[in-house]
Amino acid sequence: MFESAEIGHVIDKETYEAEVPALREALLEAQFELQQQKRFPVIILINGIEGAGKGETVKLLNEWMDPRLIEVRTFDQQTDEELARPPAWRYWRMLPATGRMGIFFGNWYSQMLQARVHGVIKEPRLDQSINGAERLEKMLCDEGALIFKFWFHLSKKQMKDRLKALADDPLHSWRISPLDWQQSQTYDKFVKYGERILRRTSRDYAPWHVIAGMDPRYRSLAVGKILLEGLQGALKRPTIHPDKVSAAPLASSVDQVNLLDSLDLTLHLDKDDYEEQLITEQARLSGLMRDKRMRRHALIAVFEGNDAAGKGGAIRRVAAALDPRQYSIVPIAAPTEEERAHPYMWRFWRHIPARSKFTVFDRSWYGRVLVERVEGFCSPADWLRAYSEINDFEEQIADAGVIVVKFWLAIDKETQMERFEEREQIPFKRFKITEDDWRNREKWDAYRAAVSDMVDRTSTEISPWTLVEANDKRWARVKVLRTLNQALEEAFVKSDKQEKKLKKLKG
Repeated sequence: MFESAEIGHVIDKETYEAEVPALREALLEAQFELQQQKRFPVIILINGIEGAGKGETVKLLNEWMDPRLIEVRTFDQQTDEELARPPAWRYWRMLPATGRMGIFFGNWYSQMLQARVHGVIKEPRLDQSINGAERLEKMLCDEGALIFKFWFHLSKKQMKDRLKALADDPLHSWRISPLDWQQSQTYDKFVKYGERILRRTSRDYAPWHVIAGMDPRYRSLAVGKILLEGLQGALKRPTIHPDKVSAAPLASSVDQVNLLDSLDLTLHLDKDDYEEQLITEQARLSGLMRDKRMRRHALIAVFEGNDAAGKGGAIRRVAAALDPRQYSIVPIAAPTEEERAHPYMWRFWRHIPARSKFTVFDRSWYGRVLVERVEGFCSPADWLRAYSEINDFEEQIADAGVIVVKFWLAIDKETQMERFEEREQIPFKRFKITEDDWRNREKWDAYRAAVSDMVDRTSTEISPWTLVEANDKRWARVKVLRTLNQALEEAFVKSDKQEKKLKKLKG
């Protein structure tokens, strides 16, 4: 895989100086067109052998193009803030917006490669990380991102010759970093696992480019031309209209019985039982959130449901049990301009809580398979692939210790009408009823079908859905609190068992 990069590519000075001006001009034009169109972001991943010209090449790209439209990100040792969240959080929050370029040093490939080379992770974990990188890049490309992946290469002999030459030169010996010496000792392992990563993750939508790094003029022209060709091709590519995207439809129930039909919406609590159970469950939640085992976890509660199903009231009863410093509530509405300029999941990754914290999502990433599906705000291809993207997202954060509890609050059509009419009659509740609510009611059956598909395709062992019978608000509020408490207790028991198992293995 690296043979062609080791044969000694060289570009003479005259050829280089003749080609650079036209290349720079074309790159600037493409960058300007990218910024004007604002159709997609560009992500450039920098990887490879130390001393092969990674930093020098990126510095040159900043000189050749407009650096104001380029975001260079370096991911070194994880900060405390990053360590308190799932691994992918640090990358998602730094993704460039449409029309901009992001250059990532120390990206997801660097992290997994270094960890394997130095024995921090074993083969199965490396394979898991490789699969995760593939899923991430496929998602980003499906959202429109253009990804360039560069591996800057030196042969073992070229690396040793470079280090010797620098070490013997008093004026340039400072250029040798501890990482250079370290990699000279682990070169064989580094290249072995690097080759494995490249082989497994070079795809048509995000191929790898191996750059011979010995000659600075050669590598500069090679990288510049690859970027130019990729940018020009993407900028000329027509935008596919959502109506023209074909996707196989989901099958509907043959007997026309919907999942929500199985709920007993007559369930209720009288006032005395409600007040007693509410206080009990709130006290239980308060104690669990203060439990020292919460330091290993974060908690996310997702609230979805019919309009006027009582999500706000349930959230307030949950919040009433807690110290305001322990939780945050994230209301999800129509995306802002900034959010639309990033991949769909970006705005949700930004709000992942740190360990020991609790985030409530008042509506969530499920908007893509609910309102966006029903209202036609995205193509069928977009919402159909969203099921697997959501499952992958929830699996990633669960692996990092995040407990995800998802609620669908269900009411019948008659109850919804009663609550709509009540809101219109009460002055301080009128703001809750909008034209969208009335319009959505006309699509009642379409939303029910979307909810059924959502639960069927995203209720997993890792992150199951809880369907809440919400015709009676008291019943719904207590069920929400009890479900949160049970999820926390089950997670604590599971983590206790895992800790005991680890201690036993170490002992």
